[in-house]
Order: sequence, then structure tokens, then C-alpha cells
Amino acid sequence: MSSNHPGFFQGTDMPTTALSLSDRQRESTMSSILDNKDTSAPSVFLPAALLREARRQKGLATADVPPVCILDPDGDIVRQLRQTGKSQPFEHWPCYHTELDTFWLGEIEVGIVGRVVGASFAVLVAEELFASGCRLLVSLTSAGQVAPAGPPPYFVVIDRALRDEGTSYHYLPSSEFADADPELVAAAAEALAGLKLRTTTGPSWTTDAPFRETAEAIEAARAKGILAVEMEAAALYAFASATKARVLCLAHVTNTMGMAGEDFEKGEADGSRDALAILEATVAALHKA
Repeated sequence: MSSNHPGFFQGTDMPTTALSLSDRQRESTMSSILDNKDTSAPSVFLPAALLREARRQKGLATADVPPVCILDPDGDIVRQLRQTGKSQPFEHWPCYHTELDTFWLGEIEVGIVGRVVGASFAVLVAEELFASGCRLLVSLTSAGQVAPAGPPPYFVVIDRALRDEGTSYHYLPSSEFADADPELVAAAAEALAGLKLRTTTGPSWTTDAPFRETAEAIEAARAKGILAVEMEAAALYAFASATKARVLCLAHVTNTMGMAGEDFEKGEADGSRDALAILEATVAALHKA
């Protein structure tokens, strides 16, 4: 990974007095992202406070969301559910930025939020969901292939995520990876093994800058055995670890980052048919665990 990532800072043997002004400014900027990050300190601003005021402003009653919720960063699943009349809006969802729908996933009624793209947005919504009664959150995002596990599309149960974003450092001290709950990973992997769809388990690379996936960065990730690159998992896992929330992230590997023709093909109904099958098996297994 690039050496300017906060998890990969390198010290310098050069005395400070020998540094030019631009070097000092650059060094100061590089270190500032980790300054004042006491991840054990409580936050002053809490999701419950935001939700309280949003309900007041919107005239909404307090109502719990379903215990199981799904993040659909691409929005394809939400769109298909609405088009087929299988979902309905959750009218009491007070979030300023998103809409929450509910639908039946097998025998379980779940909530789903679409277009929650990127680490900071995903964690913002996750905080609000868990403050509103969610007890299990599953994220299913499209992802680019890093270390090949066959031709796309296929699914990855993400067991850990490389922290190449900024949000996770507000929840956990600096480290290379954010880890998933191994019990959730094992339960999901076992459940998905019984499907005909192609699935695997392994690490992902979470980035804030999808259009800065350089050849050097991709090769460094591949050398670590990373299977896919996405934009949410590291932050969601850091949030889960810090708050003891039950969160599992799945990746739908659909592309090779545009390096081949006919890329980004997800399958029938924009991949929502296969995605819903994956989610149904996963949620059923984790709901029992």
C-alpha cells in the first residue's frame, strides 16, 4: 500500500532542522490524521441525539427498525424490490440522508438501506440503525477483483479488511486490518457452501479513493492475499469491534476494475437475484447464531 496511508507511516532518520519547510508541512499533514484519536474516549455527539431531533423536526413517532438490517451500497437490490412490489417504506425512519425499506427475506422481515457508499457514510447509517433497534447488520457491496478466485461474478465473505480509509481510525487504534467476528464469518461460510453460487472467504482492501487504485497499490494488496477491493468493510468492522455490534460484510466481485471488456456484469436483474439468495442464506444462519 502507499506509504502515505495512516496505517503505514514511516519515520525519518533526518533531523527536523534539516527538513525544508515543505517537508515539515508535509510531515505535519501526514501525522495530523492520527492526532487526538483516543478511541477509548466517549463521543460528545451521539446517534441517539441526532435521531431524537430528526424525529422532532419530522414529526415522527419513535419506532424500532427490524432487528436484522442490510446495507445495499449499489442500490440494485432496493431498486428491484421496489419495482417488483416486494418492499415497503419504513415510515418512521428518521435518518436525514437515507430511506429505509422493509421486506421479507425468507421467513425473516428485514430492513434495507440503499446507496450507502463509502466508509464514513456506511458507519453513519450503521450507528443510526443500531441506535434504532438493529441487532444484526449485513452489508453486501460490489467489489473489484484483486487476487483472482475465478472469473467474476462471485461472492466473498470478508473475514478482515485492509484499513486504507479514514473512518476506522476513529473507532480502533491504528493497525493494518480490521477483523470480522470469526463466529459470524464461520456461520456465513458454512451456510453459503450449500448454495450453487460461487462463494469464497478471505480479506478485502477498503479504500476511500476507488479511482486511485494504482498498479503499485493493487500489487501490494495482491501480495497480501487480498481478494477484493471495496469501500466500506474496514470501517464497519472497526465500528463493530468498538461497539460490540454484530456486523458482517460480503463482497459481490463483479469486475476487474475496468481492465477488461464486458466488465461490471452482475448477473440477472443487476445481480439482485443472486444477491438475495446469498443474503437469505447468510441472514438465516446468523439470525440463529
